[in-house]
Amino acid sequence: MDIISVLKALFLGFIEGLTEFLPISSTGHLILFGHLIDFHSDSGRVFEVVIQLGAILAVCWLYRKKIINLLHGFISGDYHARRFAINVFIAFIPAVVIGVIAVDFIKQVLFSPSVVASALIIGALLIFAVEAKNFKVQTIEATNIGFKQAIVIGLVQCLAMIPGTSRSGATIIGGMLAGLSRKAATEFSFFLAIPTMLGAATYDIFRNVDVLTSENLLNISVGFVTAFIAALLVVKAMVKFVEKHTLKVFAWYRLVLGSIILFIC
Repeated sequence: MDIISVLKALFLGFIEGLTEFLPISSTGHLILFGHLIDFHSDSGRVFEVVIQLGAILAVCWLYRKKIINLLHGFISGDYHARRFAINVFIAFIPAVVIGVIAVDFIKQVLFSPSVVASALIIGALLIFAVEAKNFKVQTIEATNIGFKQAIVIGLVQCLAMIPGTSRSGATIIGGMLAGLSRKAATEFSFFLAIPTMLGAATYDIFRNVDVLTSENLLNISVGFVTAFIAALLVVKAMVKFVEKHTLKVFAWYRLVLGSIILFIC
């Protein structure tokens, strides 16, 4: 067992859990910090994708009561529960289609610090632009999202396949553009993350099962657990934050970090 490699996986798991649900790009941070600490992932980038499941599991745990209630309502035929589940599925579909088509190109070409830096800066400017406008809020609660709103968020989520964009950032901003309150957009982003990341991780594991050595599995396990613990600390705090504040602080962070990376590169 390589202790140094395990410690690096532990560190990256913490970074994943800390950044997954903030609009600053968890994948981008994993790439950047992976380069900084010289962490060599497998060729299929399975480590980066699978440890995100730890963060997703944290959402499932924190929202377990709401998820159970929605599942119960869906099974029992509750209209609102079924509509919400269908809208989550609708928002999930575009990422499936684009992901299957472009996954190899994305991992082979776009997983680089320069791409991450550019996406961080462009994303920051978009956040500033959206926050500068007063959009009419049509939906206060995430469970009341409409069909058209789900389509918009699903399409915008596809942009997050570019490292540095941020899946949570794209879906929150997409939700706000579609008429959701900042809180509703944030919570819907959490729910949408569940099928999106489960699907991505399952697909990646299936395609790259040959690279899963005992060392890789140990690193993935360590990163997974650490990401779960770190995400538990972030999710609720994020929801409370967006209820009272804009996303500008994250835009400033993205702008500064992206500029530093471009300068160094």
